[in-house]
Amino acid sequence: MKLHEYASFDATGLAELVRRREVTAIELVRLAREAHDRINPTLNAVVEFYEDAESVPGSDEGPFVGVPFLRKDISSTEAGRLFECGSRLYQGFRPTVDSYFVERARAGGWRIVGRTTTTELGVSGLSETALCGITRNPWNLDRTAGGSSSGSGAAVVAGIVPIASSSDGGGSTRIPAAYCGLVGLNPSRGRLSGGPSAQDPGHGISRRFVLCRTVRDMAAALDVLSGSYPGDPFVIPGPERPYVEELSRPSSRLKVGVALSSWAEVKLDPEIRDRVAETAKVLEGMGHVVQEIDPPFSASEYRELIVGSYYLGYANLGAEASALGRKVDEATLEPLNLIIYERAKNLPLSYAAKVFEHARKIRFDVGKAVQGFDILLTPTMPCTALPHDTYSMSLGNMSADDLLIFDAALCQYLGIFSVTGQPSVSLPLFCSTEGLPIGIQIVGRFADEATVVRVARDLEQAIPWAQRQPPVFAG
Repeated sequence: MKLHEYASFDATGLAELVRRREVTAIELVRLAREAHDRINPTLNAVVEFYEDAESVPGSDEGPFVGVPFLRKDISSTEAGRLFECGSRLYQGFRPTVDSYFVERARAGGWRIVGRTTTTELGVSGLSETALCGITRNPWNLDRTAGGSSSGSGAAVVAGIVPIASSSDGGGSTRIPAAYCGLVGLNPSRGRLSGGPSAQDPGHGISRRFVLCRTVRDMAAALDVLSGSYPGDPFVIPGPERPYVEELSRPSSRLKVGVALSSWAEVKLDPEIRDRVAETAKVLEGMGHVVQEIDPPFSASEYRELIVGSYYLGYANLGAEASALGRKVDEATLEPLNLIIYERAKNLPLSYAAKVFEHARKIRFDVGKAVQGFDILLTPTMPCTALPHDTYSMSLGNMSADDLLIFDAALCQYLGIFSVTGQPSVSLPLFCSTEGLPIGIQIVGRFADEATVVRVARDLEQAIPWAQRQPPVFAG
């Protein structure tokens, strides 16, 4: 197999070749390394391609048998492998246990061959860290790949691997999906376990999953990665059937709520609004009932919740630093995260109750506003991929407060459904007049990934994106 052939397949397609013995897992790993060596110096998407990648463990069965896979360097741990969270604070840290995510990934056939870049501690929707530098967007090197799953997004769309891990609290899977032109699903709360050490991460806001190129890869990955474990505090009903089977089932007539206005301070780009409206017409042509919806929440309350979740998330950072034999200071944390940490130390216990009350009220408000709809259709992002210097965690051109406000507003259609726990996927349906990807988001009812899979399949068939390749591409 030649490199251009390897880079053109999705993960399901490569696994089919392995099962038919037309290519071996070792050959695929070598091709992934060749792709990495060729284009990663330009993109800076992969922080480490394992020297022993050809001997990494992986099942000889499963839907993704033999497929090279990259792990986002936060959220999911591999025993004995570096886990640095995009931060100097964790530099050199090697966990001693595999996360459940990694166990399931290997059982599904993936071969984990390296780590991808991420923003420090998963904060920020851009793609730059003091530890790893800038991760560039394969569509335009001057634009961000999106964060915090920045390296995974850039590596997949550029053809280094066909699928890579991600995680999403305020949009960290769906942002790079929109900016890089990929399929990025944030599953329902409880669909995947974050265990064994973070079963319901971010107080229920954050979930792990993958970035990929096709809806069939998304559905198969759901089947591989879904499931609960003893000790998980939040368990939801399992699916009626495997998600890959939903790909061959017809969609029922749905009521669709469409967002055509801004939901926060960052204004919606008119071109993206037009593409959302175009998607709504496509769904209407399929027989669905479409109705415009107003913002279903208070932007100020949402912003306070997102910022508050950062503060609560840093409550144990000092203890973790001590366990590593380090201090939390300007030598280990970037300026924005250091400010968040210092503020968090001085907050009273009652502050946590205030944050949880914001979450409760937002879940209630959104649930009441959208209860009459089967799915929602929104922009993924209000704009296309931003220039790298738009803002920075070094706070060179924006104060900490201004940055937190802007970042929350930038993710106005994303974080809200992380809070409610609803499944939501960004689909790469369009490109802008500048040639940058435009992501469109489909949001389902809680625990109803099945409907999301079917609608995503319908849109993939109606508005195909598989033939698009960025200027920086391994093939």
